[in-house]
Amino acid sequence: MSEKKTEQQQAPVQDPSPVEEAPQEAPETEAAPEPDPLMEELEALKTELDEKESKYLRLAAEYDNFRKRSQKEKESIYADAKSDAVLAFLPVYDNLDRALKQETADEAYKKGVEMTMTGLKEILTKLGIEEIPALGQPFDPALHNAVMHVEDESAGENTVVEVFQTGFKLGEKVIRFAMVKVAN
Repeated sequence: MSEKKTEQQQAPVQDPSPVEEAPQEAPETEAAPEPDPLMEELEALKTELDEKESKYLRLAAEYDNFRKRSQKEKESIYADAKSDAVLAFLPVYDNLDRALKQETADEAYKKGVEMTMTGLKEILTKLGIEEIPALGQPFDPALHNAVMHVEDESAGENTVVEVFQTGFKLGEKVIRFAMVKVAN
């Protein structure tokens, strides 16, 4: 019995069953696949989603443009209202300016007019309104309204030599053009 065991131990064990290989699939022929209704529905849903996303993005862009345009209009309306209000007070400014240029014997009266003019100028400054520089400046049709022309050799070419009415602007917007006399 011991001899049999030794023979069995020494002989390699062979598996009596052959290894089965996986059956190889036959190559598919190039036939048109059958349309899958689920795939068609998936493609249709993807297309619809793309369309909805595109509409959403356009709507979001339109809303953003509307919001920006509304903000600009609001700022513009405020600036226009401020300009209109200041324009209504400019005749008062002109009258005070004329009063200051007149000679008077009453110093208290003159001081009162000066204080009123100073107060009005401070208010205009707080509102962002500034005088348009004119006297001695080169003529600028975007800021000045030339109502007279004079030949003066002592003044430079296209130089403002006299201001009849002070001009004002709010930022870059002209509220009232300066009425001036231009030399040469």
